[in-house]
Parts: sequence; C-alpha cells; structure tokens
Amino acid sequence: MDTKLSALTINCTLKPSPAASSTDVMGDQIATFLAEQDVECVNVRAVDHVLLPGVEKDMGDGDAWPALREKVLSADIFVLLTPTWLGQHSSVAQRVLERLDAELGETDDKGRPVLFDKVAVAGVVGNEDGAHHIVGVFYQALNDVGFTVPAQGCVYWNGEAMHTTDYKDLDQTPSAVTASMTAALTNAIHLATLLRGDGYPATA
Repeated sequence: MDTKLSALTINCTLKPSPAASSTDVMGDQIATFLAEQDVECVNVRAVDHVLLPGVEKDMGDGDAWPALREKVLSADIFVLLTPTWLGQHSSVAQRVLERLDAELGETDDKGRPVLFDKVAVAGVVGNEDGAHHIVGVFYQALNDVGFTVPAQGCVYWNGEAMHTTDYKDLDQTPSAVTASMTAALTNAIHLATLLRGDGYPATA
C-alpha cells in the first residue's frame, strides 16, 4: 500500500476556468503547503464539471459526479472551499454537499461508512461576513457523512466590511490566515496519518 497521504481540494467558486478566483488562490496555497509536507494534492474546480442535482452516487447520463466521487474516496484529506455570497456558501458548494449525501448509505468491507478514516478541512473566502456560519454548516455536513474534522480544521479570510477587496487582490497573505492554514493542515495530516494506521472500529 502506498504510504504517502493524498488530498483533494474541491473549489466551489461560481466562476468557470480560467476566470480568476479568490477561492482558487486559497486552494493553490493549500496545495502548495500539502506538497511541501509530501502530501499529493489534486485541485478541482467544481463548476467546470456537470454535477447533476440529486442525492445519488450517479444521477445518470452526463453526470460528472461519479468521477469526482472516486477522487473523494481515494483521498485521505478532503478540503472543501467556497466563496461567501449573501453570508452563505455558494450554490456549487451546496451541490457538492448534496451529492456527498449518497455516502450515508455506502459501507466498506467492514460494514463501516466509506468516508470513515478520512479527514475534512473547510476553507472560506469573501469580502463580507459569514465564514463562521459557513464553517459550521460544513463541519456538520461533512462529519455527518463520515469525515473527521481536525482541531481548528478551517481556514478563512473575510475582507473589511463594505469594501470590495478580494482575497486574490491582496499583495500578501495576512499572517492570521497563514497561521490558521498551517494549523488546520498540519492537524489534518497528523489525524489522517493516525487514521491510516489505525482506523475506526466497525460497530455493526
């Protein structure tokens, strides 16, 4: 078995590639940090894929979620990133959460939920308030389907109220964001390593 940890970030910006995206900037920073810790990371911009509405693993012809789902299942660390709109996570992020709902009924060969032993981190950017609310929604939803959230397992940036500066416009990353990113990802790697070596027991 490959001992190197792997990670997947799903960027839930509303902007298709190649449009500039603050969420994409944060995703690249996270991927860089993980690579420096010898964790292989794949970045996906969800809006570039056709994710059909629904709560099944495969919603039929044209649905790109099954291929993305395989990436989720193969990663030790899952990072869900969203911009903030009207104080809420994006509709794209909601679609991803809805598709993950299918995993509530999926089990592994030990009878455990398939997302057990996997770690989730939340990332939020926006030039308005809402990060704490969004992180809370992500934590509950991701834990509900089986992910484990590490201590201080989020990174976010909120711009000054009533201003229009975006995260991608900053000349340098604020020290508080760098510190929280370091803590969240370091803890995620630590937890993923532990779960890789000694996963949750089967209870059924």
